[in-house]
Amino acid sequence: MKNSICVLGSTGSIGTQTLEVARKLKTKITALAANKNISLLENQIREFKPPFAAVYDENLAKKLKENIKDTDTKILSGMNGLCEVASLESSEMVVTAVSGMIGLKPTICAINAKKDIALANKETLVVGGEFVMQEAKKNGVSIFPVDSEHSAIFQCLQSCKDKEDLKKLILTASGGPFFGKTKDELKNVTIKDALNHPNWKMGAKITIDSATMMNKGLEIIEAMHLFDTPLDKIDVIIHPQSVVHSMIEYVDGCIIAQMGTPSMKAPIACAITYPHRQNSGIESLDFTKYSNLSFYKPDDETFEAINICRKAASLGGAATTVLNAANEEAVSLFLNEKIKFLEITELVKKALDNFKNPEILNPEDIPELGRKTREFISKQV
Repeated sequence: MKNSICVLGSTGSIGTQTLEVARKLKTKITALAANKNISLLENQIREFKPPFAAVYDENLAKKLKENIKDTDTKILSGMNGLCEVASLESSEMVVTAVSGMIGLKPTICAINAKKDIALANKETLVVGGEFVMQEAKKNGVSIFPVDSEHSAIFQCLQSCKDKEDLKKLILTASGGPFFGKTKDELKNVTIKDALNHPNWKMGAKITIDSATMMNKGLEIIEAMHLFDTPLDKIDVIIHPQSVVHSMIEYVDGCIIAQMGTPSMKAPIACAITYPHRQNSGIESLDFTKYSNLSFYKPDDETFEAINICRKAASLGGAATTVLNAANEEAVSLFLNEKIKFLEITELVKKALDNFKNPEILNPEDIPELGRKTREFISKQV
């Protein structure tokens, strides 16, 4: 079990739940980091009393510093601030729960500081998986997935003694708020409709990704890197109840699944307490409440995002960076009522078709390619 953690993205959905788990486990918080929600961050600082906190927005960092001058917490700012708190000697683990590509650099800094990672930022592996996994191996660092699906795969793989015994990974997907809908029915859906996830309470961006099924495509790429598994050995199946969080199949036909009440606290607690388990306040699964667990093939015609992600993953190189940045920009445009729902994946396809596939030689190349991609997407509107 980790006794001291730094939480990047502490004011978001995963970050706040991480602090709930930490409160239950009495885990020390060495540092907190947020983007703009300094009101909530101030409350967290006053409760957990971390020696350091970072705010990505430099102007808001100055305001927070003034607001908490009666405390002993030192306020840092910008990307340098995120990297500094991610590298603190006092942390045993860094929970990376920031949203988007911004998580890549502080995650690499934490790895280079030999901190174990609880990874809730899938974009880090989507855009820089090769670099991240290489650095983790070089530094002897463990990466524990916090996505419920990848945590499930991680837990199932504890029984796998020989990688040759593994036939495939099976990621489950709830289907999001539009499961069963046709393209015609999705033409005029609203932001409110898309944010109305049936099972999970998450941030706006990841909830829209769940609605388009882009989230599941990104998770395929993440799983490739996390578990060093070929693309053709990763399947997706729709499971609306979100009780089976994911599965693995062995070559002998046996399947092992990880099940539980839909709660992000479970994978968070699993990452912090590994290799042991502790009561973190998660409600037990009551099987009597589920008279039927159902499973369906994804509708690739209506929801093209999974195949778009598979294409980007097969291209390799910079394609997944373009994919991720295009999606981030398109989702932002949708949330700001600049485009319609179905245009999100259309714009991502355009970005992949427009860009060549240059080789990315180091992680420093990624932000610039991301910027160019977002600029391309914004010009399409």
